[in-house]
Amino acid sequence: MTKYYQPEIECASREEILALQNERLVKQVQHVWDNVPYYRKKMEEKGLTPADIQSVDDLHKLPFLTKDDLRECSPYGLLAKPLKDCVRIPSTSGTTGKRVVAFYTQHDIDLWEECCARAIMAVGGTNEDVCHVSYGYGLFTGGPGLNGGSHKVGCLTLPMSSGNTDRQLQFMCDLGSTILCCTPSYAAYLGETAIEKGIQDQLKLKAGIFGAEAWTEEMRRDIEKKLGLKAYDIYGLTEISGPGVSFECEEQTGMHINEDHFIAEIINPETGEVLPEGEKGELVFTSITKEAFPLLRYRTRDICVLSRKKCSCGRTHVKMSKPMGRSDDMLIIKGVNVFPSQIETVLLEQGFPPNYQIIVDRVNNTDTFDINVEMPPEMFSDTVRDVTAKEKELVAALKAMLGIVAKVHLMAPKSIQRSEGKAVRVIDKRKMY
Repeated sequence: MTKYYQPEIECASREEILALQNERLVKQVQHVWDNVPYYRKKMEEKGLTPADIQSVDDLHKLPFLTKDDLRECSPYGLLAKPLKDCVRIPSTSGTTGKRVVAFYTQHDIDLWEECCARAIMAVGGTNEDVCHVSYGYGLFTGGPGLNGGSHKVGCLTLPMSSGNTDRQLQFMCDLGSTILCCTPSYAAYLGETAIEKGIQDQLKLKAGIFGAEAWTEEMRRDIEKKLGLKAYDIYGLTEISGPGVSFECEEQTGMHINEDHFIAEIINPETGEVLPEGEKGELVFTSITKEAFPLLRYRTRDICVLSRKKCSCGRTHVKMSKPMGRSDDMLIIKGVNVFPSQIETVLLEQGFPPNYQIIVDRVNNTDTFDINVEMPPEMFSDTVRDVTAKEKELVAALKAMLGIVAKVHLMAPKSIQRSEGKAVRVIDKRKMY
């Protein structure tokens, strides 16, 4: 472990954590004021100076940052260190608009990798494990983050990246991979392929660290059954640092946020009002140790709940729930709020695999709502009458969950393109007009 690693901080008292956050927040606000004119102007518009921020209690006074701000300032407008001090640039996937780049100093990378190391250790990882990293590398933060965290734990690290599934499984079997890191959709595909090849009994996986896209508890159980491991959630954003902002422990009742590096708030997404612990709202993060790209009060658009309920693992850092949807990519179809996670829940409950696509369009000023759903192999071989009956059951279950009728199209197994990065679940053609 590097000198930055402080395992004791994960079990610190609330008073100790607050004292550390207060100290780091004051320094960070001054750092941003001195080096980021764009944010300094936002503070001045609210009549603020760094002297107005003396503790976490003053955090609510600061203006928010959003992805629109990042796009407006791209690439260098929010940079807080000279470019010569920066050593790496990651980028968002660009699935919701223009790609956003961030920046890291070497110090930023060290701290980020420590956060990822904590996530690996939280699932039981040690220097005796073989950590199989199938997140994408390159500009995507998943691969480099878990790769660096694995090194710090001392695992034998397989930097597989994504794709070439046959080779992934061969390495997994030959080298005895024990921890798998990838997107949940790719984990499900690896499981499907392992079953098809009849090599499930050759896998030695004990834990999986899955993130970068939304997934349900039903999908967790499905992956665990296919791969014979325990599946853990990890959370992060490229803009903040990538995976490792928070992670699940063995209790799996939420993800511990690394509060020595990030301050979390829950706000009302409509009014911006800070909500008390336990209430559902939009997650907001403030980075208090980032040097190159320190975002203050960044609106993630993820909807979740924070809890400080005592955890059996001994960690004292606040937990965030699995995101329950997003405030910006929630679909409004025929006036009804629809989250893809609701659809996934119904599919898995009805015995369908989590491979689907939602297609929304507008015809004659009326929304259309179609869902392409892959059939499991055993259903594909059923009679047309049996398949039709199952389709009707699925349509009824979706209506009961969503309150509106979706037109369901049952597809052959593996007919929907598999994702090696983030799964593309929604095609909203209304945005193209």
